[in-house]
Amino acid sequence: MNKSATNGQRFRLALGDQAPAVVEVRERLARLGYLAENSLTDSASNDVYDEDIYKAVRAFQLDRGIDSDGIVGLATFKRLEEARWNLGDRILSYSATHMAAGDDVLALQQRLNDLGFDAGRVDGVFGPDTDRAVREFQRNVGTSADGTCGPEMWADLDRLNRAVTGGASRVLRSEHFYDQTRTGVANKVVILDPGHGGPDYGTVANRLAESIVADDLARRIEGRLAALGTQVLITRPTSMDLDYEISEAQRAQYANENGADLLVSLHTNSHSNPDARGVATYYFGHEKGGSALGQWLAELMLDEIVARTDLPDCRPHGKTWDLLRITRMPAVRIEAGFLTSPQDAARLEDAAFRDALADAIAQAIVAFFDPTANEEDGHEAAVEAAAFAELPDQ
Repeated sequence: MNKSATNGQRFRLALGDQAPAVVEVRERLARLGYLAENSLTDSASNDVYDEDIYKAVRAFQLDRGIDSDGIVGLATFKRLEEARWNLGDRILSYSATHMAAGDDVLALQQRLNDLGFDAGRVDGVFGPDTDRAVREFQRNVGTSADGTCGPEMWADLDRLNRAVTGGASRVLRSEHFYDQTRTGVANKVVILDPGHGGPDYGTVANRLAESIVADDLARRIEGRLAALGTQVLITRPTSMDLDYEISEAQRAQYANENGADLLVSLHTNSHSNPDARGVATYYFGHEKGGSALGQWLAELMLDEIVARTDLPDCRPHGKTWDLLRITRMPAVRIEAGFLTSPQDAARLEDAAFRDALADAIAQAIVAFFDPTANEEDGHEAAVEAAAFAELPDQ
């Protein structure tokens, strides 16, 4: 049994570990209903990461749209922290340097959107859109528009709350925004985000490194879009710059600060089974809603890649990773093949194949902004699905 899972190392708790932090994880999971209350005892075994905790963590991760590996790292622990807040538990306000996040913020965003105040994407992060919606709400109810959400704000929300299907109106706002941007790809700002980089090569297998494959794809896509008049920005230098590291949150902030119209993050996949292969796309989505436009873009990119390459279709998936959650524009992460698959690796090693992959991604971006594109298939279906997902429980 590992008794020093968190000592002198990056925070990480896994099956079989024993550490004081396990007690806190156990208590939070029990409060959220993922563990039975009787699992909390005075027993010394409370600090052991047992099978019950492992299963509960996996269920929590699935519900929250993060990697369901049963391991509590910093990302999972942060989501456990966010999940403990209910609306009214604490005072909320906007801070550009330290944005509050939690289930209480998510509930506030839903309530504001339901009442017709556009709090932006329902992502549980108290950002500028939520701040503007709070101040607009306060002006409308005749209180001080200071952006502070305290007892007076909660009372006003309770008084004005009504049974409104806010998800549909939120999607209609997304539709309006999308209609305004569908003027062609020229002059749009597109962020390409090659995964990993610097000393972090990502997956290394079959003579290939993930970050270097992503570098190459980014440059090929950049050339195709730049020729069409698109302003293309890349989040990091090439992997040859070993001193440069950038987090997902910093990549997202870079896209937000540059007013990007969309972001595409480029990755390859890995698996312990060398037979696993194919391409998958990811967009911001969770059990209470997500980005309708991100979902549409993810489906469009997957269709183009599958049509132009021999990579099997591993479907689009909703996730709440920081890069997808924090960005203020449609964002998609592409996992283009498994480097651990000899067959996929051989294809990705071929420059002609990487050209075909870059063509597919660039074409999907062009189609996304094309005002004449036929959208009666995937786009309307994605919007309807997102509207349904954001409806309150009936």
